[in-house]
Amino acid sequence: MLGKLYGSLPESSKKHERFQMPVADSFVQGNKTIVKNFSAILKAINRESRHLLKFLAKETATSAALDESGRLVLSSKFGVEQVNKMISSYISQFVLCPECKRPDTHVAERQGIRVLKCEACGAIISVKGL
Repeated sequence: MLGKLYGSLPESSKKHERFQMPVADSFVQGNKTIVKNFSAILKAINRESRHLLKFLAKETATSAALDESGRLVLSSKFGVEQVNKMISSYISQFVLCPECKRPDTHVAERQGIRVLKCEACGAIISVKGL
């Protein structure tokens, strides 16, 4: 009976993922790029700001900082697509588990090596950079 019920569901409801990639809401002001929803992105990926700021600073080769209202300020002009591509790259490297593709991970250090530990499947994978 359960198989029959599952077969009658529309295709769109079968492919629902629990984790949805956050989209940056950014704009250019003068020579700076500002991401308005940076704190919401951090909350969605469950990471601290310091790690993502360092990654974005390396990717953009500019300074990245938080202003008093929690927005990200990059010291150069970047389009919305570029910012989203960099955040997507960070998520694929430091958030999603390479084994099970779940976002239930955290970055830890083991014997001086930075590793990505998955809470869902238990995988422990070393990560490069930062």
